[in-house]
Amino acid sequence: MEQLRTLKMVYLAILVAFAVGVHTIEAVLPVPLPVPGVKLGLANIITLLTIVLYGTRSGLLVASLRSVLGSLISGSFLGFGFYLSFGGSVLSCLAMGGMMELYRRKKITLISVSIAGAVVFNVVQLVLASMLVQNILLFRGYLPFLLLLSVPTGLFTGMAAIYLANVIRRIGRPNIFSF
Repeated sequence: MEQLRTLKMVYLAILVAFAVGVHTIEAVLPVPLPVPGVKLGLANIITLLTIVLYGTRSGLLVASLRSVLGSLISGSFLGFGFYLSFGGSVLSCLAMGGMMELYRRKKITLISVSIAGAVVFNVVQLVLASMLVQNILLFRGYLPFLLLLSVPTGLFTGMAAIYLANVIRRIGRPNIFSF
């Protein structure tokens, strides 16, 4: 039992490392979109994969640590972008975790879970940005673009998480879902 706990901790540490790496790389990549501040959300692939493999609590751990450590590495800790990233990560993770029951009952696909997470991430970031700059008019200009961009980014994130989960299941790993 103790060995399985240790193994789970090691797997989660690896997922955090991957998420931080992707987060850091994505922070320096230019996005060829005309909407300032828009990112592809590639680190959310790791968060969704963690939720699929280990549940929402572990997903929250990975998402939170990714935002904190990634912002420390990129030099944006406690800055404007950190609050947007952290808030969006945590609440989108909770939304995806909440939708996993529908996924498990085969009512929706993992891609639907991912798109919902992308929508929540973007809406939360917009709410936080509006609060921080004290301008509610950001919604009028940004909301349609962010919602529209949530579909392809959520689709890609979902497809990537499905692929990675299948690879992990195919190569096998100890059952650590009993915690």
